[in-house]
Amino acid sequence: MAQESALDLSCDDFYFSLLFDEIQNVENFIISDDTYAEKLQDQEVIMISTISNRSSTISPAEESVDVREIGESSLSFCEICAERKETDQMFTIETCSHVYCTDCVSKHVSIKIQDKTHVVTCPGAACRGLLDFETCISIIPNDVRNMWGELLCESLILASEKFYCPYKDCSAMLVNDGDVIVMESECPVCRRLFCAQCYVPWHCGVECDEFQRLNADERGREDLMVRELAKAKQWTRCPHCCFFVEKTEGCLHMTCRCGSQFCYKCGVTWDARHYC
Repeated sequence: MAQESALDLSCDDFYFSLLFDEIQNVENFIISDDTYAEKLQDQEVIMISTISNRSSTISPAEESVDVREIGESSLSFCEICAERKETDQMFTIETCSHVYCTDCVSKHVSIKIQDKTHVVTCPGAACRGLLDFETCISIIPNDVRNMWGELLCESLILASEKFYCPYKDCSAMLVNDGDVIVMESECPVCRRLFCAQCYVPWHCGVECDEFQRLNADERGREDLMVRELAKAKQWTRCPHCCFFVEKTEGCLHMTCRCGSQFCYKCGVTWDARHYC
């Protein structure tokens, strides 16, 4: 059917005019059958010649063009989501020339930034190309943009100059310029006190040297509160089991519940030669 339509469209007005003139001749004059057949053959030759000239002006490529293929020629394929997208929906990574759709690149950047890394690599397999912050600004959400900017700023600070708020629900990055030695400090984000020397929540009533000598299981907030109370009540700690003992009466020679003996005043192990 497509070939027949093409032939019909190729017939120009010249052929139809000849046909019309011949019909007029038939109506106005009476001609013999041989003459009429000869006229028809001449007209057929003229028609075939006209169609042939028309067809030679159309290239084979133009004849095979499909309307559907023309519509898809402007689409690009994204290897991540396996979908065809318009050209203006694609993103080219300048350092490696890989091309993906903007939605996939935006999601890739968001995942990388959530992992607390300021270096975002190309999502291509084994590709070492890097995504630039400036070129990605227009395709990433505002929160991801802010996080990426903060990470880039942090990367410019030396590791020896930065530390983080010791409170786990804050963990804000702080900078130690080293000019002034300050122990009791306040986090500018969560507004809680911490020790800038020990990098722990503030150990009220306990000096830094003493705190550093404590075991890891003795540095909790409740443990430090007990130590502060023991100091105020002048309790003494057993040198063997570290249990606090309060003397209500008698001499300085104490016997702990663990069986060890120590001096209540100085806290050292008791012996026969001990004198305090």
